[in-house]
Amino acid sequence: MVGGELQPVCLDISITKTVMVLFINALLLLVCILTAARWCKKHKVDDPAPKGFVGLVHMFVMSVYNDMIKQPLGEEAPKYAPYLLTCFFFIFITNLMGVVPFPPGGGNLTGNITCTMFLALCTFLIVNVTGTRAYWKEIFWGDVPWWLKVPVPLMPFIEFFGIFTKPIALMIRLFANMLAGHVIAISLSCIIFIMFALGGVMGNVLGGVMTPVSVFLSIFMMLLEVLVCYIQAMVFTMLSAVFISMSHVKAHHA
Repeated sequence: MVGGELQPVCLDISITKTVMVLFINALLLLVCILTAARWCKKHKVDDPAPKGFVGLVHMFVMSVYNDMIKQPLGEEAPKYAPYLLTCFFFIFITNLMGVVPFPPGGGNLTGNITCTMFLALCTFLIVNVTGTRAYWKEIFWGDVPWWLKVPVPLMPFIEFFGIFTKPIALMIRLFANMLAGHVIAISLSCIIFIMFALGGVMGNVLGGVMTPVSVFLSIFMMLLEVLVCYIQAMVFTMLSAVFISMSHVKAHHA
């Protein structure tokens, strides 16, 4: 109620900067993947390998599949490869676009904990929905001494708590690493303005000295961020694959 009059309650669903960056990154991901998929549709398996951009995408797909997905999942790798490959390329492209200092880049989407929370939640659901009976049995009634399970369910509580710590670790790891790199780069740039803000001859001298140093360190950090972009996408994908494989444990036979 405003000024004695009832105002309608409206849900604000306006597009924010984060949402716009998400749309741009998703569109860019679709263009990259569908371009390679179109080549595969038009060629046979025994045709020569593609070159250029399509060959680069194929190289990345095979590298991620063989090194990060197939190793922990084994025979179940084809079943979960679509999700894990999507995670890798979405995170990788999003991280790279966050490093680009001009439009359409510049939006640090993975530096927003809401985005990393959603990705971790997807892995959490896949891990626990597709988990085997043996997986749940090890959580609530594992092969440990009976006094760790009754009368106080110590081990079941610890194992059940561990279900939630895994996605939290995925969420915080990606968010903190991507946010930290941008914070360091911004802090290095701010040193220039802080030095000149001191005023006087000393401020001008310190500002002139720190300007090239700050610019050099900022460029170095941004180049280092490119490597971190790949590493964080790789870590998230690999840990997700490991968590999925852990939930598909087989029953132990005596």
